[in-house]
Amino acid sequence: MAYGTVNVDAMTTSDGYTSAGTYGFKNRLINSAMMIDQRNAGATVSNANGYTVDRWYLMRGNSSSNPVFNVTQSSTVPAGFKNSVLVSVGTSGAPGTTNYSTFYQSVEGLNCADLDFGLSTAKTLTLSFWVNCSVTGTYGIALQNSANSRSYITSYTINSANTWEYKTITIAGDTSGTWLTTNGIGISVYWDLGVGTTQSSNASTSWQAGNYLGLTGGTKLSNTGSASFYITGVQLEKGSTATSFDYRPYGTELALCQRYYEVSYDSGNAVGTATSAGRTAAFINALNANSSNFGSLIPFKVTKRGTPTITWYGSNGTANQWTYCIGSNSGTYYGVTTNLAAQLGFEAGTASPAPTGLLTAGQVYLIAGQWTASSEL
Repeated sequence: MAYGTVNVDAMTTSDGYTSAGTYGFKNRLINSAMMIDQRNAGATVSNANGYTVDRWYLMRGNSSSNPVFNVTQSSTVPAGFKNSVLVSVGTSGAPGTTNYSTFYQSVEGLNCADLDFGLSTAKTLTLSFWVNCSVTGTYGIALQNSANSRSYITSYTINSANTWEYKTITIAGDTSGTWLTTNGIGISVYWDLGVGTTQSSNASTSWQAGNYLGLTGGTKLSNTGSASFYITGVQLEKGSTATSFDYRPYGTELALCQRYYEVSYDSGNAVGTATSAGRTAAFINALNANSSNFGSLIPFKVTKRGTPTITWYGSNGTANQWTYCIGSNSGTYYGVTTNLAAQLGFEAGTASPAPTGLLTAGQVYLIAGQWTASSEL
């Protein structure tokens, strides 16, 4: 019997899509259905300039007071989705020439190494997403490399206010520039919410040198007070055709997020919440009555992208505190630091002030609290 080869890229699925990119990790973006929110547990982040729902960053550059954005996980969705992200304008403000406000995600280089960017074999990408915006107009999207020296500016149109619309954009691969294929930033995708003229450019079908984040002459959400911008179902995939959304199991999506950010808190509790639910306990090996050194390695659920930054929280919600669980001093809070942090776990450092005279030499004591570990790009 003779055996031949099968060209899986030429196969067609039952919903009419070619099979290229429909298997494996086709969507290079993480938490694209906006389901995971370890930091805020659905609470609104006001005047955001940092991570919102997992892996998604609201950036306000060179801004003083305006504009002010409020960001929250939302249940306003198109058919087939459970969550979106709502970016609303709390205080409006037109961007100055050097101001820039964007909503974006960076993709780790290890997750896009096969795209061959920077080579003659660079692959075409397709970006697709669902968007619902209160302000009609033409909006900008930018893609960049890690050095912000290569930029691709494109656009999409909001045709009807307050209506879910599906957008697809085809992006030629970049055959020039330097593109990381390590655990650094491989490629970043930005939605222009209010980028000034210095970092804006005209839409094009090709890459250009320079640091551009916005669309020249495009509609700027930041200009309109109380404007709303919902987005979900975001997909960045290899190929020139948008395929059906890459639904991954919730546990898989959470684990993908935890490579970059993990918390001790039980699901549904925002970071900094006063709660003992999910807290971690560590041991103190009392070498003497004034000992303050920890001796427990606390493992992560998922290996981190790199060495993470550990932030401590007491069960009372106060940062940089844990509490001793020892006899009459149970419930007494002490400051803590990180002694050791690695991709697989971390170790608590010293308590401050030291528990002078409270410990018996040679005994082991417990100390407990909450923590976060960040290894974001």
